[in-house]
Amino acid sequence: MFPRLFQLGNFSLPTYGLLVATGVLVGLWVSVRMAQRQGIDAEKTWNLGILVVLSGIIGAKVLMILVDLGYYTSHPGEIFSLGTLQAGGVFSGGFLAALLAAAWYIRKHRMPALATCDSFAPGLALGHSIGRLGCFAAGCCWGKPTSHFWGVTFNNPLSHAWVGTPLGVALEPTQLFESAVELVNFFILYWLIRNKKFDGQVIGAYMFLYGFARYFLEFIRDDPGRGVMFGGAMSGTQFISILLVIAGGALWLRRGTARRTVVAGATR
Repeated sequence: MFPRLFQLGNFSLPTYGLLVATGVLVGLWVSVRMAQRQGIDAEKTWNLGILVVLSGIIGAKVLMILVDLGYYTSHPGEIFSLGTLQAGGVFSGGFLAALLAAAWYIRKHRMPALATCDSFAPGLALGHSIGRLGCFAAGCCWGKPTSHFWGVTFNNPLSHAWVGTPLGVALEPTQLFESAVELVNFFILYWLIRNKKFDGQVIGAYMFLYGFARYFLEFIRDDPGRGVMFGGAMSGTQFISILLVIAGGALWLRRGTARRTVVAGATR
């Protein structure tokens, strides 16, 4: 659609980068606010958020390279190409990397683990929703050809040059579908964190809701780079989505023994 917002001489501002950066900042702000409501230190939350963002970016690109390793092995220069740097990568890879980084930081600084993760869930959903609008603007993460009235046709040559978007063909607007799903998730999670009964309830709900939605969205995605599992029975992202649903469900199943952490200074 609009992969480049504007260009002044040799400087250009990709729309994708602007929207992703906006999503990151908004998501972090929401996460810190949610953490403060639970009495969690704001400075530690900001530091954790920055670490999670950087880990997520790296993880998303690493998984993108791994699932298409044959291509990158044959074309190693592409790993550091403009197209690879501008590509969003595979979100599930970024999510898993972010979880590992968060686990390390939370343990090191002795933060309440599940309560902290709960704080980040609404911001993660909202930031991801905004970021997917960037995907739509850039043309990446496109869907399969469609005859439905909601099909979107990309015509900007930059989209094809930068991320390989098919031009002149009506495609499923998977970017907008996922953005809408994550926006709905944000409102659900925002309500839930204000009314939660036990720690882990909110992040568990996020993993279940997002994993469930992403599994089915994969059926209409048509861009390469998410890998295949079990002889092509499912994509690598679908496999990770199943793991997210299981993990989220497990957190909810433990609700009978879990309790809400009350930290000094917490507000309702």
